[in-house]
Amino acid sequence: MYKKALIASVLLAWTTATFAAASAPQAGSATTPSQAAVDAAKYAVATYRNDVVDTLARLVSFNTVVDARYPSDRNPVHIAFKAALKEEAERLGLDVADHGWTVIVGLGKGSERVGIVTHGDVQPVDPTKWKKSPFVLDRTSEPGKLIARGAEDDKGPIATALYAMKTIRDRQIPLNKRIELYVYMGEESDWGPLTEFLKTHVPPQLSITLDAEYPVVTAEKGGGTVAVTVPKAGAKVPAAGEAYIAEFKGGSFNTQIPEDAEALVANATPDIERQMRARGAAHEGMHYTFERQGANLKVVAKGLSAHSSKPQEGVNAVSMLADALAVRNWPNTVAGGVVNYLNDLVGTGYYGEKFGKIAYRDSFMGPLTFKPTVIRQLDDGIEIAINLRRPRGKTSEQLSGEIDAALADWQARQLPLANIKVGMRDPWILDNPPQLNTLLSTFSYFTGMKDAKAVAIGGGTNSRLFPNAVSFGPSMPGAKYTGHSEHEFITTRQLLLNLQMYTAVLVDLAK
Repeated sequence: MYKKALIASVLLAWTTATFAAASAPQAGSATTPSQAAVDAAKYAVATYRNDVVDTLARLVSFNTVVDARYPSDRNPVHIAFKAALKEEAERLGLDVADHGWTVIVGLGKGSERVGIVTHGDVQPVDPTKWKKSPFVLDRTSEPGKLIARGAEDDKGPIATALYAMKTIRDRQIPLNKRIELYVYMGEESDWGPLTEFLKTHVPPQLSITLDAEYPVVTAEKGGGTVAVTVPKAGAKVPAAGEAYIAEFKGGSFNTQIPEDAEALVANATPDIERQMRARGAAHEGMHYTFERQGANLKVVAKGLSAHSSKPQEGVNAVSMLADALAVRNWPNTVAGGVVNYLNDLVGTGYYGEKFGKIAYRDSFMGPLTFKPTVIRQLDDGIEIAINLRRPRGKTSEQLSGEIDAALADWQARQLPLANIKVGMRDPWILDNPPQLNTLLSTFSYFTGMKDAKAVAIGGGTNSRLFPNAVSFGPSMPGAKYTGHSEHEFITTRQLLLNLQMYTAVLVDLAK
């Protein structure tokens, strides 16, 4: 409760200062936004506070989740989304070029350019978990919140960038650089087409990516996956009447902390059920239901979803259910092997402390995080997918070797695994980006938060594919990032704060 109250008080202080800051320079600031930038920001929020919400509503109405049947440039929904984006941009007096997977919305002319990097695709969604359709902007269920898939990640940023550019056009602010908004349609699923596009397309000399958090993100951990299958071949066949785990499943997609998991315990005695209930009751933030099915016991676990780069903001139902089952040594059936693997090598933490020697941290980028995301039911067994986020400090070869050693040790003690797949990206860091001071001073001016500094995140954005690109919002420090969760939203206040800051930053970077 204390932590939640502290975060709430900090956010209240920031949001209270937001609009006051636009009319009064921050005393003692080394730099502040130009008067033209401040005036434009005031104009944007006064003139377009309703329009930006309406445009967001239109953008989120398209279900732009990846569809395995089509690449993005042939996906009918993606094509319709791009047509709506083009219509919105041209209505605002901006030029548009559709390059297939990437749409570029532009303002002004010149060889010197400032980029705004966003994406129009969104993460998968379970509509049963939403009060209204996740593809209809819900403005009423929770006053002050704009709820929809993509509201924060990343259609809210697209809408605010459009109106920031529209404001600059309205006010006829002379630009020395062209402004270009990049909307990529595969950020959540496939970076390959963007990588190929940038081999022939010359990107802006510097950019801001609107896909992370404030104040400014100059470093990102390297994402990765450790996936193994507990195979049917070689799994133990339980003795008649023996208690064993017959089923175990959970999770939705690899970049979400899972909030759902289920298990079926065969031949569960009343004592086993009592022990499991007692162990589960100690899990903060978890809810369990126990259903007797003859001699068997079905256990359903409910946690809290979050972005997998921020496991501390969720409650991992897969990890917690495995722990609730840790009341005895289970036979290594397929599902039992899954539970034993999770309890032996992962546990309820998320820093890899139990997985051999992989745990480490960097003073700026923070610790490695390591947590299960999806338990997939396969024809030949059950796959356990673990999402990792690695800071600088270990080479890929060292970390891969430590993972291999931990897996080999566990297999020698328990049972053989199959289909072992270990993949990881390198961490990324950009030292001394040229736009850093402008971004930090703008953030401090409009939020009242002094001494803002660059930060590192666990997530990965397209910043690393563009020269001199860093992330600037849309999420405030200390606030839970709701993208990738089953309750994604952006507050109206935050949307308008972002509109002010994006407008001011573009003025000062491009004029």
